[in-house]
Amino acid sequence: MTTVPTHQQWRPTTPSASAPSAASSSTASRSVEVASLPTEVTSVRAAPPDALSDAPPQNIDSRPTVDQAAAQRAVTDLLRALGRDPDSPHLRETPRRVAAAFAELLTPEPFTLTTFPNDHGYDELVLAKNIPFSSLCEHHLLPFSGVAHVGYLPGERIVGLSKLARVVRMFARDLQVQERLTTQIADFLAEQLHPVGVGVILEAEHLCMSLRGVRAPGSRTVTSRLLGALRDDPCIRQEFFARTGVTEA
Repeated sequence: MTTVPTHQQWRPTTPSASAPSAASSSTASRSVEVASLPTEVTSVRAAPPDALSDAPPQNIDSRPTVDQAAAQRAVTDLLRALGRDPDSPHLRETPRRVAAAFAELLTPEPFTLTTFPNDHGYDELVLAKNIPFSSLCEHHLLPFSGVAHVGYLPGERIVGLSKLARVVRMFARDLQVQERLTTQIADFLAEQLHPVGVGVILEAEHLCMSLRGVRAPGSRTVTSRLLGALRDDPCIRQEFFARTGVTEA
C-alpha cells in the first residue's frame, strides 16, 4: 500500500523554518505548542520531531500583549469624549470590563498541535465544516462572526480534527480582516502538514456592515483560499465546494 497519494505533495514556496523535512516526517508524532509568555502572546511554537525535548521551540506568530491599564484609561477618555460620565454608577466599572474583554478577544488560547504519520495512505479529502468563529474587524473594532470550512488532502501526516478548529480560533483572536484570516489559516496548515492540498472557506457577518454604514443585516461575506491540488485539480476543487455547501462563483 502506498503511503503517498496519487497527487504530488504540495509544498509552500517559502516553507517555515519549523516545518519538518520529508525525512523526519515519518516519526511517530510531532507537536506544535501554542502558548502564552509573560511579555508577549506566542501563538505557535514548533520544534522538529526528533528534538522536541532538547531544542527550544521557534516562534511562528507573536503578538504584543494588551496593556490593560492603558486600555482602561483610553476607555475612560472615550466615554468622556462621547459625553458620558465615567464616574456614574453604571459606567464606573466599564473601562475595566472593556479592557478585559479586548484582552480576551485578542489573546489566542494555548493548545498543542500534534500530527501523526499517515500510515495507511489515506488520500481523500478531510473536511471540518461549520467551525464557529468570531473576530474583531481592525477597521471599526466591531466583531464579525461566522463559520469556517477547513479541508486538506493528507500527504505524509495527518492532524487531530479538533486542532483544525483551534487553528481557526487562534488566528481569529486578533484584529483582522476576513481576507487575511482566510489566508493565515490555509498557509499555516500548509506549512505544518505539507499536505497535497488545503482549502479554507470563511462565511461571516460583519457588524460594521450590519449596524452602521450600509446597514445590511444578514448579509454574509464569503472568502476562500485553495492551495495545491484543491486549487489545481478541477475535480477535487469541485468536491471541496460541494461538500462545504458553498457555491463557487
